[in-house]
Amino acid sequence: MKKLIIWLVLVLTIVLVFWLGQRSGARIVNEKTLANSLIVREIAELASLEVEGTATIKRSNLSNDGGWEDNMRKLFAENTIWVTVPYTAKFGVNVNEQNFKVAVGEKEVLVSLPATQLLSYELHLDKMETANKKGWFMFSDDETYTDVQKKLYTNSRQEIEQNNSYREQSKDKIRKIIGQYYAPFNLTVKVKFGEEAPQTLPQN
Repeated sequence: MKKLIIWLVLVLTIVLVFWLGQRSGARIVNEKTLANSLIVREIAELASLEVEGTATIKRSNLSNDGGWEDNMRKLFAENTIWVTVPYTAKFGVNVNEQNFKVAVGEKEVLVSLPATQLLSYELHLDKMETANKKGWFMFSDDETYTDVQKKLYTNSRQEIEQNNSYREQSKDKIRKIIGQYYAPFNLTVKVKFGEEAPQTLPQN
């Protein structure tokens, strides 16, 4: 009887030690996973928002005021050019060691990221469409088209860059993917962009 009790105590001790060891190991693994800023950083960088659209520009030497001079210019010296080019833009975060941080607490995690921005902007010149109207005394000028294309790129890029809707969509996409990464840990997840206040993500 005494030996049986000793064996039971020994078995219970082994089971308890094994269970505590597994729990401790799992906790260490989970903490490493939670604090693995490299993975979170790569997630944030890859979660870019791609936007497609069409940029258009029109350049004309007409005032379209219906005046006599304008009508004469339209007949003899009009130089009106339309250029339409599809574009692809990407919004996201440009992450480095200084502007990125993952802070893990007991019940929450805070991911600090830089503000979203336009990461790339490309005009698909191989799909460019052009049209022009010229007066009798006007001739084709390749330099004019080149100048119009440059202005189109500058103006359309600036317009896209200042589009707050795309910036917000980019933030939402990054928040969603980071939230999915941390979902199994049952923690409160907060994401902060630039100087903005942290936003708590909804728990699944």
